[in-house]
Amino acid sequence: MSPLHLHSFGDGDPVLALHGVTGHGERWRVLADALPDHRLIGVDLRGHGRSPWAPPWGFEQHVTDLLAVLDAEGLDRVPVIGHSFGGAIAVHLTRIAPERVERLVLLDPAIGLDPQDMLETAEDTRADESYPDLAAARADRTQRWEGIAADLVDAELAAHLVPDGDRWRYRYSRAAVVAAWGEMARTAITPVGPTLLVPATKADFVAPAWVDACRAALGDDLTVAPVDSGHMVFLERTAEVAEHIRAFLR
Repeated sequence: MSPLHLHSFGDGDPVLALHGVTGHGERWRVLADALPDHRLIGVDLRGHGRSPWAPPWGFEQHVTDLLAVLDAEGLDRVPVIGHSFGGAIAVHLTRIAPERVERLVLLDPAIGLDPQDMLETAEDTRADESYPDLAAARADRTQRWEGIAADLVDAELAAHLVPDGDRWRYRYSRAAVVAAWGEMARTAITPVGPTLLVPATKADFVAPAWVDACRAALGDDLTVAPVDSGHMVFLERTAEVAEHIRAFLR
């Protein structure tokens, strides 16, 4: 039995998909629709969605969880897609168990981020984030997800927002999210194996120095395909991102 809650989209070749911090596996539905030859297995990471929320919440535990998912699904070796924090986890997966990752897709990965920035972000995360009604939650998400279609905003609320007394909250552990920001401040490592890196040009998560380190470590095994979007690159530029992934996984 899988240790994490899974979302499965499509009937093609399996691909493991890892969401970003505060996210959930249902977010991959829109990209899966654009990749009909693949079956995206979107996990709810530990501390998120319907998966267990109990610690530890470090990279190593996330990798352990993912390996258990692959074992439970009977998958020996698969391509892995990771967005943001999920990208950082995916990099660690390639280091700990390279034999389980066929190819790696990193969508604006959040790795090796500035520790002071992560401290400030983690402190901000400690504050209550809830909404008096769905309209307030929709307005906030629309502002955060500038450039993303309204139907995707509505899908996010439907999949991830739950009532809590007389308020509405997203389905994730705030403690796990604080821990995640700390993990993203760890020294960046480079991945192992064929890698597609898709930086979002309107965000600042992917440091040029880390890209240089990846080029030095991977050589011809690295493909870099920048996309003109904000951080939620696969929601904002779904068709373009899907085409890059399709060509890379072919």
